[in-house]
Amino acid sequence: MPNYRRNRIEGGSYFLTVTLQDRRSDLLVTEIEALRGAVKAARARYPFHIDAWVVLPDHMHCLWTLPSDDFAYPARWQLIKATFSHSVRRTDRPRPSLVRKRESGIWQRRYWEHTIRDERDYAAHMDYIHFNPVKHRLAAHAADWKFSSFARCVRLGMYVRDWVIDGDELGNTGERQ
Repeated sequence: MPNYRRNRIEGGSYFLTVTLQDRRSDLLVTEIEALRGAVKAARARYPFHIDAWVVLPDHMHCLWTLPSDDFAYPARWQLIKATFSHSVRRTDRPRPSLVRKRESGIWQRRYWEHTIRDERDYAAHMDYIHFNPVKHRLAAHAADWKFSSFARCVRLGMYVRDWVIDGDELGNTGERQ
């Protein structure tokens, strides 16, 4: 197994992607209230600022900024995933190997993390998050997808409601290199 190290910077901003184990599932949008509750519980225990977030049926992308003395985004994800998993009723029984490892079988084990380097990187990842429902053909425009921070960003003056971007402009932003 590779010895993977995550980049941790106190007070840093991070682009994160978390995926369900079953990529055909729509659990994240059908159980959106359980997900919101899990995020709320994590923020109560480990505060962080949500800069942007989009929830798709089988995965989600977010951009967080942590408090100036904190870099523990893995603890936040662990709590969100565990709280959500306990809130959602499973119809099948988890495999014994998952039970031994105290895993629900709902989530992929790993997640993607990218430390934001500068303002340009931040803006590119904000755009990627809000364009993602369009990219996956879940919405014609970013404003049409209700499981997104796009409407909040419009209210804050960060985007115009009819914002349009060509996905090619994003290049490999948000994707594994």
